[in-house]
Amino acid sequence: MAPSRRKSLAILGARGIPARYGGFETFVEELGTRLVARGHDVTVFCEFQPGPRPTTFKGVKLEYVKAWAPGPARTIQYDLSSLWQARRFEVVYMLGYGASFGLPIPRLFGAEVWMNMDGLEWRRSKWGRAAKWWLKFMEGVACKTTSRLIFDNKALADEVRGRRLTTVPYEVIEYGAPLVREPLDPAPLEAFGLKPDGYHIVVARCEPENHLVEIARAGARREGGLPLVIVSNTDADTPYAKIVRGAAGERVQNLGPIYDPSILQPLRQHALSYVHGHSVGGTNPSLIEALGCGNLVIAHDNVFNREVLGWEGRFFSTEGDLAQRLDEVESMDPAKRHEIRKALWDRAASWYSWERITDAYAVLLGDTPGRSVEQPSPQQLAL
Repeated sequence: MAPSRRKSLAILGARGIPARYGGFETFVEELGTRLVARGHDVTVFCEFQPGPRPTTFKGVKLEYVKAWAPGPARTIQYDLSSLWQARRFEVVYMLGYGASFGLPIPRLFGAEVWMNMDGLEWRRSKWGRAAKWWLKFMEGVACKTTSRLIFDNKALADEVRGRRLTTVPYEVIEYGAPLVREPLDPAPLEAFGLKPDGYHIVVARCEPENHLVEIARAGARREGGLPLVIVSNTDADTPYAKIVRGAAGERVQNLGPIYDPSILQPLRQHALSYVHGHSVGGTNPSLIEALGCGNLVIAHDNVFNREVLGWEGRFFSTEGDLAQRLDEVESMDPAKRHEIRKALWDRAASWYSWERITDAYAVLLGDTPGRSVEQPSPQQLAL
């Protein structure tokens, strides 16, 4: 039986690769380079910037799009221009739904259009009332105008599809995480006065939906427990960052933002626990990166985090809950902590590896399904 023909793929909506900015760019680089290594034709659309503009990156073709509109309109202009320029491809994969009204453009030229729904962007506090209205409206438009919806979390798919009553075909393909297979050198901890298993850590943007105020208060109210370390842009001159700084007592250490993985990964791996406050939906990259580091995770209690962590997660709803969970982890038998960490790392390796994620996308592009795609879902693993 002859193999099916692979479809050419254009990925839109990220700022470009190599990744320098955030989750979408990392996703594009990890997925695109792996697909190319398997023989797929992949082009990534990048935002036009002054300076060198290479035409390829590790086999992935790069095209550049100019946008000059002011403010948030620049992102919409960038996405619309990308959709027009990508109309010649067989599959156009748009990341994020802020310009969903433009999805019919490549479809008119015969392209199949996929939409990555990311998370519940319209719930994020950083947007004003008008932007939230626009994003919620565009979410609905995406559910009607795309060829295929792609969610990185089944709970997110259930929430959006149930609310929108869409009949558009959909897939749930999670986000991938790097797997740290060996103990990392703890030397970077010394600069912050920290020791392995001697602190709890949270890594997040300083935004209300990440519950940093509640996390800081939980760390501050504990007497005699291990310190809580916050890696975030809490040094920002924003009202919320000021509240977070004010909530941090002597037992809370604000390190500011840290982007260097040679420092950040050891800080994660050697923490006694990783606290995850995200609540706006989807499979959050920082959460599965914690799993890939072998962390014991205490997460905000919502359906999205429960799907990722399964029965091995520890959950909190209030600052009192979190303070109690931190105490429980500190008093836990070390062998039990090791058992939980291993179970969560195994969960990342079996379901959130980039190779398994690439398998799933390769099937949509015409490859024969492989063994990895047929592994049990996170829900089955939790049973």
